[in-house]
Amino acid sequence: MTTPSNGDTVTIDYVLKRGDGQEVGNTAQVGPQQVQIGSGQIFPQIEEALTGMEVGDEKSVAIPCDKAFGPRRDELVIDIPRANLPPEPAPQPGMQLNAQSPNGQPMTLFILEVGDESVKADGNHPLAGEDITFDLTLREIQQAA
Repeated sequence: MTTPSNGDTVTIDYVLKRGDGQEVGNTAQVGPQQVQIGSGQIFPQIEEALTGMEVGDEKSVAIPCDKAFGPRRDELVIDIPRANLPPEPAPQPGMQLNAQSPNGQPMTLFILEVGDESVKADGNHPLAGEDITFDLTLREIQQAA
C-alpha cells in the first residue's frame, strides 16, 4: 500500500462545490493538478486527506468557510471613481481589476455594479463566506527523492 507523504508530489482530480452542493470548479476544465505534499500549495485539510489515500481512491473533504476563504468582509466592497480606471476596456459587472491594498499587497477586485461616476467593486474572494467541499481523486504519486 503506497500513500503519499510529506515532500511527495501527487496528481489529483477534483470537483469543488459550495456548501449548497453547487459545483464551482473542477479539473475537467483545467486538467489534473500536481501538488507537493507539505508545501502549503493547498488547504491543510486536503493535504491531510491525501496522505491517507492510495492511487485511484476518492474522498470528499468539507472545509468550513473560516478555514477556507474566510468570512465576507463588508469593508472590502468599495466604490472606485471611474476617473481612476482606464477608459478601455469599459468596466462591466463581473470584470476583474488588479489593484493594491492600502499596505501595498496585490489584490483582485470584482466589479459588482457600474454607475456613471463610479463602480462598486468587491475585494472578497468569490467563495468568501462559503463552506466548500472538494471531491478528490488521487491519480498519481511521485515519491520525493
